[in-house]
Amino acid sequence: MFLNETLIVAVLGLCIGLLLMAVVVLVVRRFRRSDTIKGASVTTEIIAERVRASGRLVGLEVAAKEIATAKKGWDWLPPLLMSPARLAMIFHFEKQYSIDLGRITARDVTDFGDGRYQIVVPPIEGQLRLADVTPYDIQDGKVLGLLDVIQMKAQAQGELMQRAQEQAAQLFETSDQRYAVEARHSIKRHLEALFHLIDAEVDIEWTEPSTVENDDRAIPEPEPADGGGATLIRSFTRRLLPV
Repeated sequence: MFLNETLIVAVLGLCIGLLLMAVVVLVVRRFRRSDTIKGASVTTEIIAERVRASGRLVGLEVAAKEIATAKKGWDWLPPLLMSPARLAMIFHFEKQYSIDLGRITARDVTDFGDGRYQIVVPPIEGQLRLADVTPYDIQDGKVLGLLDVIQMKAQAQGELMQRAQEQAAQLFETSDQRYAVEARHSIKRHLEALFHLIDAEVDIEWTEPSTVENDDRAIPEPEPADGGGATLIRSFTRRLLPV
């Protein structure tokens, strides 16, 4: 009789312990899987890294979207025993093909008379930049769904962003020459339309090389110019309009 009572108490204790453990697991997993910042303390800071005047004339803008996924773990283990870490992000890239009007000086403009001019413009520059990043799926590797053993921290996310940017650069390179030609035609049409407003004709000559590659990881500072694009347009207007 005493043995039966002891066995019953042990079974009840085990059931209660398992029930409490299940409740704790559910609560922990619920908080770990929360995909919102409700109830969190959010602090934002606005930092102005660089502010500068730009006299660029954009001839073509190309946008691309890329989904990059990284997995880390042991696939041969059952998911219930060990789940792999997973990081997936959506990247939005933009590449602009433009010329810097601030590099054009009076030496680059030739007046043939009768409202006819020739302008030697700088080469087209292609600037690749990361416009937006959207986290798609971020999961740490867990043992038994509880203990994080493989974590996707900021370093892993930064490496994935770096690799995605390199892949995007290679993607744009396949069509870079075609985009550069389209940008030339677009810029030529813009400049011709500008001169037609004052009843003048312009012949556009390009400086080689036709395309210079840049990206937001290392953007060179612009060289000093004589007044920038706005001053150039004003000087053209003074040249073409009678005093």
